[in-house]
Amino acid sequence: MQFRPQALVLLVLAWLTGFPALAAEKMPVDLELMLAIDISGSIDAEEARMQREGYARALVDPQVIKAIRGGIHGKIAIAYFDWSDSYMQTEVIDWVLVHDQASAEAVSRKLLEQPTRTARRTSITGAIAYAIPRFGAGPYKGTRQVLDISGDGPNNDGGPVDLARDKALAAGIVINGLPINNNRPSPWGFPALEDLDRYYEGCVIGGPGAFVVVAEDFKSFGEAVRRKLILEIASAPYVPPAWQRVGPPVFHRAQTGYRYPKGCDIGERQSQDFWRRRMDQ
Repeated sequence: MQFRPQALVLLVLAWLTGFPALAAEKMPVDLELMLAIDISGSIDAEEARMQREGYARALVDPQVIKAIRGGIHGKIAIAYFDWSDSYMQTEVIDWVLVHDQASAEAVSRKLLEQPTRTARRTSITGAIAYAIPRFGAGPYKGTRQVLDISGDGPNNDGGPVDLARDKALAAGIVINGLPINNNRPSPWGFPALEDLDRYYEGCVIGGPGAFVVVAEDFKSFGEAVRRKLILEIASAPYVPPAWQRVGPPVFHRAQTGYRYPKGCDIGERQSQDFWRRRMDQ
């Protein structure tokens, strides 16, 4: 056998660095689920807290745990971040394994321990751009990759939201939405979008099996989160027909080729009109 000094050098380097090739092997999970939560200016401190508590409670719900345990691997990976302006995304929980009640409770406690806050603008585009490279960056490899975006307004910062969505879909990421009907103006008087659920359907969500669960208000947010997590984790085996009510939330799937009639730049146009009027006053 011919002696190859290069091979010996590689073996020594591997030993010194702790066998990185072996360490790079990722744990298989049924789902990489990234939760992206809106903390823009239209959401006050109490509503931000209600969102955080809604996710914390939903994660430990027995039906959610049952959905997790029912997968091929019986475990999923979860990450959680807050978002607002195009440059503002705050990691709350990095990728963590959830496979039983105890691990879900640990994530729930961590969520409740972290402080909540609110910011200013609404950049769904920024949230999607932030999330794309984080999929696959943790120690887990999911059979599916899902970005779960909740929010109470349309994109108004960071560029076209539908282009950001298309980049995520091209990377194999499914985007589901949890729009919150918040029909009051923001503290600055910025108007709400009355058909936010239609906007999410036409401009935000996408990918195989993508769907929207609508929270009628912040009080029903927790129940909407619970039902949405069950559907996401169980790979959405059944969603009632479009616009059919099942309790407080409304469920509907993405429709192939559906276009939001007001245009995906409605949030940007609302923002321009709002600030133009403010300047004219």
